[in-house]
Amino acid sequence: AGTAPAEVDEEGNAINPHIPEFMSKAPWYMDTGKIGLHHQRKAKKDNSDPSLQETEWYARGAKVGTAATKFRKGACENCGVLSHKTKDCMERPRKKGAKWTGKDMKADEVVQDISLSYDAKRDRWNGYDPAEHQKLMADWELIEEARRKRKASELDKDAAGGSSTAGGGAKGDGIEAEFASSDEENDDEDRYIGQGGDEEKLNAKSKSTVRNLRIREDTAKYLRNLDPDSAYYDPKTRSMRENPYSGKEAAQLAYAGDNFIRYSGEALDVAKREVFAWEAGERGNNSAHFQANPTQTALMYSEFKQKKDTLKDSRKQAVLSKYGGEEHLQAPPRELLQQVEHYVEYSRTGQVISGAEKATVGTKFKEDVHPLNHSSVYGSWWSDGKWGYKCCRQFPRNAYCTAGALDK
Repeated sequence: AGTAPAEVDEEGNAINPHIPEFMSKAPWYMDTGKIGLHHQRKAKKDNSDPSLQETEWYARGAKVGTAATKFRKGACENCGVLSHKTKDCMERPRKKGAKWTGKDMKADEVVQDISLSYDAKRDRWNGYDPAEHQKLMADWELIEEARRKRKASELDKDAAGGSSTAGGGAKGDGIEAEFASSDEENDDEDRYIGQGGDEEKLNAKSKSTVRNLRIREDTAKYLRNLDPDSAYYDPKTRSMRENPYSGKEAAQLAYAGDNFIRYSGEALDVAKREVFAWEAGERGNNSAHFQANPTQTALMYSEFKQKKDTLKDSRKQAVLSKYGGEEHLQAPPRELLQQVEHYVEYSRTGQVISGAEKATVGTKFKEDVHPLNHSSVYGSWWSDGKWGYKCCRQFPRNAYCTAGALDK
């Protein structure tokens, strides 16, 4: 009925009975068995513990006292320091270490056991020395002073009618070249043309550059051929794999599709090397990796090709030595087998003026074949409405030629 007093947690705070269970119930990894909202409150830091101080950091490069004069047992054999072992030494490896020479001993390093808190470990500025920023600001002040002096000298030269280049700004130019940033754009600086070539134009009056959007010759892929039946352009990946100019020689075009670039030049050799690395990995050779060891993979692939060609030649020689026929493989040069160009000049009437006339192209039928002792073909003689042989003037097609007997 609302007459019972509210429950109290372990700290003596009253608990509101209307708080939902999912808020009042502690998770399993924070449950202490006591009622209350202690798990909902932020934990208080104990600043009395020196290990939780977030200002502590490692003293980098700090030394303890002076260097020893004699080698001590358990010290680094390279530099003679007790604070680290030989394998952890950051000094230059000596030909003979301090253990054997006893010279050039280094001072011991400061060893600190700092236990940082959760926030101190993740603080990006923990251990930063503000003196470094002061040095940087001093360098920039020197640069600004050199710029002001150069600008003043240029104004004096212009007023005197002399050259616009400052004679006393050599030191300032050296400082500016050493510390200046290429990304900074000040009004006092001269702005130069970038590496874009024709993309940028210099305006001498305003000392500023005007950048065009793109080069005019840089045509977009989808503007190569506006025919809807031409090569497909994928706007998401900006790729056009096929040749937009179908029917034209791809080698003579400025752009012949993305696939032409992939299968031209050394692209095929690179693909073969990658396939070789895959096959070598399947066979258990893990040293050939196309991305991790590209140079070693290329050497292994060239050695593999050489061995393959040598094995192929040895097998060919073995077959020829066993069965013979090597003389049939000695073909004439390819230049002699190809048809050479022949120049013939004709008149208006079709007669040959210079050069020999080309031979007529042969057909699939047999030519210049005269069976049965004939010297002419059948149908070369016509008489009384019949065809016959001109040589012997006979009409039957399978008649034997008797031209010699007629002459006698």
